[in-house]
Amino acid sequence: MSRYCFLYHIVFRTKGSMLTIDERHEKELYGYIHQFCNNKQSKLYRIGGMPDHIHMLVSIHPSIAVATFVQILKTETSKWLKESPSFPIFCGWAEGYAAFTYAYRDFDKVKGYIMRQKEHHHSFTLAQEYNDLLAEFQVNPSDDYFLRD
Repeated sequence: MSRYCFLYHIVFRTKGSMLTIDERHEKELYGYIHQFCNNKQSKLYRIGGMPDHIHMLVSIHPSIAVATFVQILKTETSKWLKESPSFPIFCGWAEGYAAFTYAYRDFDKVKGYIMRQKEHHHSFTLAQEYNDLLAEFQVNPSDDYFLRD
């Protein structure tokens, strides 16, 4: 049996960064995403976010490409959210997403970062947070489309 551990920090946001993920019901969504990951033979280590975006620390099974994983995840959660009475104003996910890879030695750092999303966003906007992630990975923000609709 092969061994693998590809740690991805995945971030995706609501269409127009609208505040459509009701914090009172976010655990329902997180549970749905957890089950999705299990069904894809992937391991969700931590999930968290705000009413306009989600962060995930996940190990994706090597048989599925990250782009495919995120595309299917966004499609399936979008359908589920639109049918759920707990998320009446959800209208979809933004087109893009971000995926960053980390070494296992960074596991606790990234997990803690995702756990502290609510307190983190008392001081930083999604745009500021995202630009910090781009800087960490030396990606030029002008070449990026994550925050554009």
